[in-house]
Amino acid sequence: MSFATIIGILGGIGLFVGAILLSTDNFLMFLDAPSFIMVIGGTFAATFVSYEPRYVLLALKLIGRLVFAPKVARNILTAEVGRIIKWGYTVQKNGIPALEAESKKAARADRFIGFGMDMVISGYTGQEVREILHNTIETTFVRNTIQAKILKDIAATCPAFGMIGTLIGLIIMLDGMGGDPKELGAGLAVALLTTLYGVLFARMIFLPAANKIQQREEIVRFRNYLVAEGLCLLADRKSPRYIQDRMNSFLDPAIHYNLDKMMKNK
Repeated sequence: MSFATIIGILGGIGLFVGAILLSTDNFLMFLDAPSFIMVIGGTFAATFVSYEPRYVLLALKLIGRLVFAPKVARNILTAEVGRIIKWGYTVQKNGIPALEAESKKAARADRFIGFGMDMVISGYTGQEVREILHNTIETTFVRNTIQAKILKDIAATCPAFGMIGTLIGLIIMLDGMGGDPKELGAGLAVALLTTLYGVLFARMIFLPAANKIQQREEIVRFRNYLVAEGLCLLADRKSPRYIQDRMNSFLDPAIHYNLDKMMKNK
């Protein structure tokens, strides 16, 4: 679980609700179905017009997955270096064909690594593996960040429909002027609540979700570049120590893989 995400969500909602409860006893005045329908309904209607439904639904599903921990953490990057070095020793001892068993095992857990290892075993040069994997990484990144772009557009659309609701509320209010003053309140409530809902949903849900999805995909892309470099070095039959130093050059020095230290601990 991503506890930081869960705490952030609960903290944001809790502070907002708490501030309302401290300010007034009549907190129900902040709940208004027509304003909610106008903002959320209008936003989703515009989004489904702008994008294919499949991608919109995928984007909405991703919001729920944000409460789970990311696939790639700092310690995983170090572990990837260790894994490639281990394969480097296998190649050094028994040649590249010895990687076939590892390839099948890795492909079941990670298709990207399986694809790269298949190319190494097939006899591609390091440069050829690099070109193909870099293309794979970039096209995958573009494909996976479409959902983040859709959520950013939803976040930008919410306040716009909030403003539309404000205009509708003002029209209702002005239409009631000269009559019963109590009727002015309904129009004014719609005018203000739609703006509130628009900003609230955009800034508390859709924009943070889009930013987190984008960041997680950037981390996965970085990890894939790291692994791709290791596979290229395997294809070029570089020594495990060279693989260590080359892959460590991608990482923060604090999480460098230390081959000597690992050998001592065995």
